Amino acid sequence: MELTYTIRPVQESELETIAEIEKACFPALEAAGLADFKERFKTCQGSFFVAEKEDGTIMGFCNGCSSNSEELTDDFYHETAKHDPDGKYQMIFGLDTLPAYQGHGVGRALMLQMIKSAKQRGKKAVILTCKEHMIPFYEKIGYQWMKKADSSHGGAVWYKMVYTID
Repeated sequence: MELTYTIRPVQESELETIAEIEKACFPALEAAGLADFKERFKTCQGSFFVAEKEDGTIMGFCNGCSSNSEELTDDFYHETAKHDPDGKYQMIFGLDTLPAYQGHGVGRALMLQMIKSAKQRGKKAVILTCKEHMIPFYEKIGYQWMKKADSSHGGAVWYKMVYTID
């Protein structure tokens, strides 16, 4: 199945849909809620993209913030005050693709857009944490595995990965 879609900045009217996609992609203890997405929309718009099919269906999204910290700690997920638009690093909070659209390059396209945006905004690197089974996915994009992250977000084990921008 060939998918035709566009990667573009999120619109405020889509935040409820974003929150529903998050619920479909992450366990309840890890998923951000609508209030989190509303705050992220207000403060981190340069770091919030959706994948939209031609018919207007939102298939997935990627969001994050900028910071001068090289560590994505658990408090970033709920404290938008940590966002510094001039920060050297692009943090990734989440990459979500609805299960029906996984395996078609949607997540990769979203991540490549985030990297492109970070590069255009002068960031040094893109930093994320992921579960162990996702490490190969991110390595194929160009991320390097760094270490086990100092995170207990949602009670899971997370691994730090970094994409260095030339």
